[in-house]
Amino acid sequence: MDLTGSVGLVTGSGSWRGAGRAMAIRLAERGARGVVINYSRNAEAAADVARVVESLGAQPLVIQADVSKWAEVQAMVEQTIAVFGRLDILINNAAWTARVRFDDLEGLTEEIWDRTLGVNLKGSFFCIKAAYPYLKESPIGVVINTASIGGLRAVGSSSVAYAASKAAVMNMTQTLARGLAPKVRVNAVCPGFIDGQWMQSTETGIGDRYETTREKVAQKIPLKRVAQPEDVADAAMALIDATFVTGQTLVVDGGYTIRD
Repeated sequence: MDLTGSVGLVTGSGSWRGAGRAMAIRLAERGARGVVINYSRNAEAAADVARVVESLGAQPLVIQADVSKWAEVQAMVEQTIAVFGRLDILINNAAWTARVRFDDLEGLTEEIWDRTLGVNLKGSFFCIKAAYPYLKESPIGVVINTASIGGLRAVGSSSVAYAASKAAVMNMTQTLARGLAPKVRVNAVCPGFIDGQWMQSTETGIGDRYETTREKVAQKIPLKRVAQPEDVADAAMALIDATFVTGQTLVVDGGYTIRD
């Protein structure tokens, strides 16, 4: 698909090394006229993504917004339309988690549940709801949600709330694909272990065990490596290009979930 002149919004794209960053850059490389870079906390990283996007010939728009808050999502989409006059592609990549062992029922507090579902599930819905009036007018009109193999199987070690939120994202992908057709297509990418900032973090990832865990996981993957952010971005672009595909989840895990 020719993305020349299009406008894309990528939530959770303001990172130094992550799938959202890679997706925003891929849109610019593919000829997008405008790329909206959404972040919640790291303004410096978001500004760096904007510099790369601009160097590729696209106009960046950096917006700080908490996607779990409807008013902030509305304002973000309105600002996008005010600057570019259109919105063609929405990529829901913003996510949050806190690491809580699956058997630690006391540790999985109401606050963690609310924040996890608020960003990962409700936030994705809010963005689609706000963007839909503009996406349905676009000749492209596509949403890509970021799920996780944690929503498919009891793998990883983030939290029960995170796994449940990502399973729900995949279900929402199907239901909204049906509900918004034929004007807007809705698909999802479903990564496994991604080499980058998310997994290295002590809040969302595994911190000082990162290097050792990455190598152990890589040996369990048929393709013998973990995903790079660009692998996930390429899968998202493939779903954007596949104009007769909607309501589908594309697993991007190197074969991890099909092993014995």
